[in-house]
Amino acid sequence: MADDLRRDDVKHDANRDPITGAPGSHPVGTGMGAAGAGAAGAAIGSLAGPIGTAVGAVIGAVAGGLAGKGIAEGINPTEEDAYWRENYRTRPYVGEGQSYDIYQPAYRYGWESGTRQGAKSFDEAETDLSRDWDTARGSSDMNWDRAKNATRDAWERARHRGETNRSGKGSV
Repeated sequence: MADDLRRDDVKHDANRDPITGAPGSHPVGTGMGAAGAGAAGAAIGSLAGPIGTAVGAVIGAVAGGLAGKGIAEGINPTEEDAYWRENYRTRPYVGEGQSYDIYQPAYRYGWESGTRQGAKSFDEAETDLSRDWDTARGSSDMNWDRAKNATRDAWERARHRGETNRSGKGSV
């Protein structure tokens, strides 16, 4: 029954901020951007001593958080899940009669990672992705060699959708 879910049956998640209730909250993207840029800001600021380190970390975290939120806003996890649930059977790596639930962790990993890896291509990020798959896959028994193609598909779609949404040219 779950595999029969149609795109028009999906209620679109507004990704509401847990504190303010405002739509469009992307805490993972914001947090990842803030953490990475905060560390970079601290390193740059350390050239000016301890106070420079603290100021650099704050400025970097704010800028990175805003950038991370902007990237993550291009991806709606509810829509991505619905898309892959509807379309996974058309992919060449999916075996006859296999359930979406087998591939869902790899798709999720792909769309989440694709928005966190900056300008890296999938091939550039694959070493990190394969290393972290054992943690990201949760209870899935799929190994990286089997998950890689689904992860790549969702990565590429997420990257394309994010670029399209940021350019203002609509979505895929």
